[in-house]
Amino acid sequence: MRPIPQTLRADMESDPFYSRCCITGQHKTSVKIDWHHNFIYAGRQLNEKWCILPLAKEVHNNIVRYKEKCDWIMLNRGTDEQLEHYSKARDLKRVRDRLNKKYGTPRYKAT
Repeated sequence: MRPIPQTLRADMESDPFYSRCCITGQHKTSVKIDWHHNFIYAGRQLNEKWCILPLAKEVHNNIVRYKEKCDWIMLNRGTDEQLEHYSKARDLKRVRDRLNKKYGTPRYKAT
C-alpha cells in the first residue's frame, strides 16, 4: 500500500466527498470509511485525489464486486486532461463513456 502524502490527506479530510462511502452513501459517523487507491499506473498506486475513493469497510473488503462502479465514479471525477495523460494502455475516456451508458449520468464532478 502506498501512503497518501500529508498535503493530499489534509485536502481530502476537508473535502465533504470523503466523509461518505461513494457506493453506499453511508456517513463516516456510522461506518468506518477506508480510502481506496482505485487506479494503478506503471505498477504503482496513483496518489491523485480523483483516483482515491472513500469506501465503507464492508465495500472495501469486497472490492472485486464493486470494481466497475468504483471505476465509473473515479473516471467521472477525473478531468479529460487527467484521463488523457494516463490513457496509455487503455483509453480511459472511452471506458468512462461506456460506463456512463451503463450507469447513467454521474453525480460526481471532475476534481
